[in-house]
Amino acid sequence: MENIELDALDLKILRLLQEDASLSIAEISERIGLSQTPCWKRLRRLETSGILKKRVALVDPKSVGLRLTVLLTVRTIHHDAEWLSTFAEGVAALPDVVGFWRLSGERDYLLKVLVRDMEDYDRFYKRLIRIAPLADVSSSFVMEEIKSTTAIPI
Repeated sequence: MENIELDALDLKILRLLQEDASLSIAEISERIGLSQTPCWKRLRRLETSGILKKRVALVDPKSVGLRLTVLLTVRTIHHDAEWLSTFAEGVAALPDVVGFWRLSGERDYLLKVLVRDMEDYDRFYKRLIRIAPLADVSSSFVMEEIKSTTAIPI
């Protein structure tokens, strides 16, 4: 990612796109008080520099049948490069995993998983534990989503 200086207009563009990525250049230009060509050039610079990774549509998981959110912590006794590569590639290939992080502290990894129900989660769990040897997997089932956002505070 290219390191570029962001000014107030760049930040306004990023805030607007985090709220609604479908905004046209004309709409963005009008909202930030800049003509369309300079606005388009700023947007392209944000994209090519890697600051703006991609624009997506956010789908409500429950509306497509994914009613159970599970947060899993994983502990392993293996910390070698080969194990990590096998585990990371295997987990990344599981479509149910929508978030995957390596941690410091007592737990080594955190996964966010979306599934239809407990039966679906059990199938997922059986696929997960076949990827690589694990010392412990602890699952927490989300009872209520209080805040969830993709917008970062800028």
